[in-house]
This record gives sequence, C-alpha cells and structure tokens, in this order.
Amino acid sequence: MDYLAGLNPQQRAAVENTQGPVMIVAGAGSGKTRVITYRVAHLIEKGVDAFNILVLTFTNKASKDMRERISKVIGNEAKNIWMGTFHSVFAKILRVEAEKIGYPSNFTIYDTDDSKSLIRTILREMQLDDKLYAANVVYNRISSAKNNLVSASEYLENDQIQAEDAGNKRPLLGLIYDTYAKRCYKAGAMDFDDLLFKTNVLLKNHPDVLNKYQHKFKYLMVDEYQDTNFSQYTIVKKLAAANQNICVVGDDAQSIYAFRGANIQNILNFERDYPDLKVYKLEQNYRSTQNIVEVANSIIANNKNQLEKNVFSANEKGDRIKVSRAFSDNEEGKLVAEAIVQDRLNAGISYKDFAILYRTNAQSRAMEEALRKLNVPYKIYGGLSFYQRKEIKDLIAYFRLTFNPADEEAIKRVINYPRRGLGDTTLEKISVAADKNDITMWQVICNAHQYVDGRIPNQLNDFAVMIQSFAAESKKLDAYETALYIAQHSGILKELHTDDSVEGRSRYENIQELLNGIKEFAEREDIEDRSLAIFMQDIALLTNDDKDKDKDADTVSLMTVHSAKGLEFKNVFIVGLEENLFPSQMSLTSRVDLEEERRLFYVAITRAEKKLTITYSTSRYRWGTLTSCEPSRFINEINPSYLELEVVKPAKSSFGENSFDSERKTWTQQRELSPKPTTSTTTIRPKTTSILPKAHVPTAGFAPNAVNEFQNGMDVEHEKFGFGKIVNLEGTLPDVKATVFFQGLGNKQLLLKFAKLRIVK
Repeated sequence: MDYLAGLNPQQRAAVENTQGPVMIVAGAGSGKTRVITYRVAHLIEKGVDAFNILVLTFTNKASKDMRERISKVIGNEAKNIWMGTFHSVFAKILRVEAEKIGYPSNFTIYDTDDSKSLIRTILREMQLDDKLYAANVVYNRISSAKNNLVSASEYLENDQIQAEDAGNKRPLLGLIYDTYAKRCYKAGAMDFDDLLFKTNVLLKNHPDVLNKYQHKFKYLMVDEYQDTNFSQYTIVKKLAAANQNICVVGDDAQSIYAFRGANIQNILNFERDYPDLKVYKLEQNYRSTQNIVEVANSIIANNKNQLEKNVFSANEKGDRIKVSRAFSDNEEGKLVAEAIVQDRLNAGISYKDFAILYRTNAQSRAMEEALRKLNVPYKIYGGLSFYQRKEIKDLIAYFRLTFNPADEEAIKRVINYPRRGLGDTTLEKISVAADKNDITMWQVICNAHQYVDGRIPNQLNDFAVMIQSFAAESKKLDAYETALYIAQHSGILKELHTDDSVEGRSRYENIQELLNGIKEFAEREDIEDRSLAIFMQDIALLTNDDKDKDKDADTVSLMTVHSAKGLEFKNVFIVGLEENLFPSQMSLTSRVDLEEERRLFYVAITRAEKKLTITYSTSRYRWGTLTSCEPSRFINEINPSYLELEVVKPAKSSFGENSFDSERKTWTQQRELSPKPTTSTTTIRPKTTSILPKAHVPTAGFAPNAVNEFQNGMDVEHEKFGFGKIVNLEGTLPDVKATVFFQGLGNKQLLLKFAKLRIVK
C-alpha cells in the first residue's frame, strides 16, 4: 500500500500490528500523528467498520487534522469514525443516554466562567468569606475531586478529605461542592469535568450501556495518553475491557499537566494493565536539528522516572544553542526583540517563524514592550478567546435558554440585558422563591404572579414569552436563521448598533462574526444535524487551541510553554531560565514536581526546528522589588558541548561592579562539574560582542533628525550604538529602512522613524 511506503520500520510496525494492546512511545517530532492516522486507515483497509473505531484526542484541532489525513487515504469512510476530544465524544454519548442518569438530553454545558459564577452565588448565599473561599480555589477543589471520581456525597463522608479542608481553614468546601452539584443538576447543566465524571457514573451504574459501547468500539486509540487523568483512564479501561484492542500513543517526557490532574503513571504503568502489551518506540526526530535534539536528551536524562528511549535526529547538525545572559528583564526583552529583527533580515524568514516561550504569563510584559519599540508584530496566545468576549457570551446565553430554559446561569446573565427593569433585586426574589418552593428559576419566571409582587410579574412574563418564542422558531428555522432571529428579537443587535463608540462598533462586529460562523456551519454538508443546538454543543467543547484565530498571520508568537505543546517553530526563544522561575519555586519541594518542570523545559526545547536561544536575567522585578536572580539549574544540566554562551554586559550593575565577574566564575565552576561530552571537546565560547552593545554616551544636546533628511553615505550617531555610516536606504516615506555600519558592531538595519539618528556634520 502506498501510504505504508513512506513510513520508517518502527512507524510501519506500529501501524500494521492492530490486534491486542499496543503502546506507541512517540518522541518529540517523531511523526506521531502520521502513525495514528495511518493506523486507523490501515484498520479500515483491512475491513474494520469505521463505526467500530474510537479515537480520542485532547484538542478538536488534532482530531480534525487526523480525519482530514485519513480521508485522503480512504475517502468518505473517514466521516464515520468516532473521533474527537474526550469531552466531545462523551458529551455525544451522554446526550443519547442522559435520561438514564436523570439529565435531559439537551443539558447545558457550563464553561469555567459559568461554574465560577455559580460558586460565587453559593458563597454569597452561605455568607462565606470570598477571600478564604475564593471562587477559583473552590472550583479547582471540586474539579480535582471529580477528576478522581469523588462525588459530593463521598467527599463529605471522607474523613481524610474533611480533615484536610479543616486544616486549610475551609471546612465547608464539601458542603459547597454538594450545593454546587445539586444546583447544576437542577439547572440541567454539566460542567466540563462532569462530562467525564457522569460518563463514569453511567458506565458503572448501567452495565447494559457499558456492554453496548464495549461492543460498538472494538478498536480504541488514545492520543497524548501521558496527559490522561484518573477519570479518563477509568473510562478507557472500561471500554477496552471486552476486546483489548487498545492502542495508546504518547511520550512520558512530555507529561506536563499534573496541575490539571494528568497522571504520568497511566503511561508508565500501562504494561501492568495489559501484560500482553506490544511496545513500539518512535525515536527519530524529524523536526529539529541534531544539536537541539541532543540538548533535549541531555536535559531529560536527569529524570529518574521515565520510559527508556533514544531519540535521535538525522537532520543537519545545526547551530549551537545560544545561552544569553541579560542584566534585567527589560534588557532581556530588548535582547530577544533585536535578535528577532536581525535573524529575520539575515535569514529572510517571516515573523511567524519565531516564538517566545515563558514559564508564566507575567513575563510577557517585558517582551511586549521591547517588540513594540521595534515595531515587531506579535500575538499572545492563551489570552481572551473570541467565545469568551462579553457580547458573544451574552448572545450565546440566549441560545442556551432557547434549548434549556432551566439554565440558571444563562438566566442571570441576560434577564436584564438589554435592560428591561429586572435587576439584582428581582433576581434575588426569583432565586429565593425557587429555593423556597424547590423549583427552578424558570418555573418562577413562567408563573411570576404566584411568587412575585408588584409590576415585575408582567415584565417577567414578557421575558418568558420571548424565550418561548425563540424555542418555537428554532423548530422551524435552521441554525443561522434561528440565531439571527434571537439576536434581533432579544434586542442585542439594536443595543450594540446604537453604540457609536469604538468599543461598541467592535462588539457589534463580533456579533456579526459569530452569525457569520453560524451561517458557515448551517451550510456544511459533512454533518447531518446542522441545528443551532448542535452548533452550541460544538462551541461549548472548543479547546483553547481551537479558539485562536489568524494563526497564519505574520506575527511573532508569545505564549507559555504549556500553551506551546504540540506546536513547532523555526526559531524559538525560551526566556527567564532562572531559579525559582523556571523551575518554578513551587516545584522545588519534591522530586515529582521538579521532574515535571524538567519535562516542561524538554517540551520547550523540542518546539524548535532550526535555532534555539535560551535567555536569563541577573535581576528581575517581583512584586515591585528588584531582586537578584541566578541561572536555572536546567542550564547547567545541558551538555556544554552544544552551547554557545553570550553575555550581555550592562554599563554598571546595581548589584555591584564585580557581579559579572563573580557570575562568570560561578558559571565556569559549574561547567567544570558538568558531565564531559563523548562526541567533542567541552568548550563554551563567550562572544566579545552581543546583540546589545556597550553603553554609548550620546553627544551633548543630542537631537534626532527628521526621516526625510537622511541620504546614503551620511555619518550618523545613535543614542545607544554610537557613531556609524549609512550604507543603504530602502523603502518609501515614512517607512524608510536604513542599513547603518557601526564601528565594532557591524551592519544594523533600522527603521528611521523609530531609530532616532542624528546626522553628524
């Protein structure tokens, strides 16, 4: 078969061996996605019914890419494979089986904001200190319990858990969890964790349902298995029990989501569950240069708890990995920004080929400031997504009420938007009446004259009639027509259209963009059900990776290392490699946590294809105080034969004039203690010049000239780079770019409108 011809021997063996339990240990850049897709295609080519194959991924993007690849091999049959994220696949099953566990099939899926809003409501009702019982803390505690399959009742009955909460001065967490679970149930809603928790309940309490899906899914494949939590592990194990045709794919070296409940032991101990396991190791890295792969190997070798493998690359050897030391975080930002400008011009590559990775989101500030000063376009990933914007969530709340009017979080969001005289006082009365009579808020609204006094019942009746009209129209119209009807008759379109501010126009345009997306969905031919209800389910289950738009825009990518997993870039900068930052201070109390930090660094390194730069600073502002920093232990763990040390020396250090020499001495001593390389001589080659030159003292009365005054051959002065000569001018006003030769620095390309050059006469 043609598609098998392009596989290396290890990949081909993993594709062809389809019976029984299989584990594919896939090193970074080893063609994992190709193996998964070809393995599924191979099953179908051998006669397996596509409806009997289940493929579980961690992002919708991954499943979409795989399905597209499979369809190129086997055609339209790829549409029949059960493929998607854990949450989307089991939400689909729960829609079918919901009544067995007491839920409506049209249950609402609460996102994180909905869940925290409900928790804040419960905290107010219980009159608890929202600083001690912070919504985020409570939410994470409940999420952790569900991921470990601990129900609210079990939580309350567990003495150890209760003692732990009491020790943390939060003895009422169990009661909050219990109230939260009951409110979700009453509202016909599940949060993200419920989609897995309730699936486990369904399979445990209904053997007939378990038997049904065990025989339906005769072949299971799980991508990124190292990222599964206990809840996911349990579902997979139950579904695979009948046929044992389970294939998991992953890399223990890239397990970085323990904070979300991921359990690396799931992949490390997989053989205990399946003694007849066949293991295939994909060890050739097709992405990165040899030097980058070797650096990654030398780092991860320090972890004790891992699966044995030998990742290698047959690509070019590539540049050494540059390690750059800056004096401050702002200086580090300048270093990175100027390096990007230089590399882009020298190598003729795009901004989108660069990524800046950091351990915490707060580190983006210095990078953003430096990039803006050089007019370098950038995008921060992991920021506010399109579907989290207020106006989008407002309209979607109306959509949610259309299909599930018991959804209390949606009611609270839009009952008075646009304003209709139903404020917080009214909401409070509705909530009290609902609790007192053990009914939903919607039932109170629909029968307001029985529960609320004054003129408010008439307004509530109008609101109820409006929502009921939306439900009636949804049965006659397609997704786009329904959405447009709701947007118009709810008053949202009019409200935003009359707002002439820049923000108002932007919000109106965002609503139009949402409607455009629904229009596109309504015209799709690859799905049978194109109703608004199905569109709602799809967007509720989008993962962060799926929400970012304009990924092809020519911008530098800024993101945390966690957000970068699964991505790759030609040039990567890993910044802030300092003790207590990377590794995080929170990870230094146990080997388990430190090893996860090291795996995180491994993931960062293996995002790079051609060039990798690691930077750190000797000082950084933390909580408004300038503090001294020391290089990360991870730098010292890298085999020094693969490194090139570059020092950015400030004019004077506020930590003393000899700080550079003392740190250099420390660096040298660390190197002497490092393992000697087996392939080449141990050398670190400090550079005499760097991206940031020594400080230049500008001429007294320095004043830059206008952009239109410069000509080729002119002698000029720059505030930082000193004296130089213009050797070339290109572009049109006002975007003229100058190539200037500076003594001791060589050529630098500068945009004149930002460069602030003075003509030397």
